[in-house]
Amino acid sequence: MHDETDTKERLLNAAEALFARHGCHATSVRAITHAAGANLAAVGYHFGSKEALIRAVIDRRLAPLNRERLARMEAELEAATTASRRPRVATLLRAFIEPTVRFRTTDPKGRDFIAFVARLLHEPEPGARDHFFARMRPVIKRYLPALCAALPKVAPEVIQWRFHFCIGAMAHTLFVAVAPPVAGHHRPTALDGDALVTLLVTFLTAGMKAHS
Repeated sequence: MHDETDTKERLLNAAEALFARHGCHATSVRAITHAAGANLAAVGYHFGSKEALIRAVIDRRLAPLNRERLARMEAELEAATTASRRPRVATLLRAFIEPTVRFRTTDPKGRDFIAFVARLLHEPEPGARDHFFARMRPVIKRYLPALCAALPKVAPEVIQWRFHFCIGAMAHTLFVAVAPPVAGHHRPTALDGDALVTLLVTFLTAGMKAHS
């Protein structure tokens, strides 16, 4: 049993690293099993298919990140109720953004996962992308009422669009932070995780609060 668990973990790690470098579509099952030191049938045995392996790679990292996002959001809503105030936009956005940025900088595999997600958004086959958004949709759905409570003078449909802008800005920022340098392309000065979170949250909070 221990050996099977170890093989499964090696397959997940190998797939994550290869997906980060080449994308899901361009990565073969043979390449994954070779990198994991497993036999060619291992993906089918442990996951059933390459598509199921992709979903497992996503869920392994995204599920705990989303749990942290929701726990921090609920903590801010509870604090706002206790203090008889509105939820703070900056605190809600930080709760959404910070877990991913910190994961990128504090976990050895964080860069691989963020690079994988960045590539996943441009995959020619929609299956992996659809699964990622299916896992994000419940989190976004719970954040929108919290942001509406924080910004009662802003129309809900406007808040919905602005939050999507926030997600897009976060995704692009993380991609720039992990992507290899491209010749002739200007790259922003590198920042540590805390500074990057603060800069992003400050910028996005202003956008969420805008009156126009």
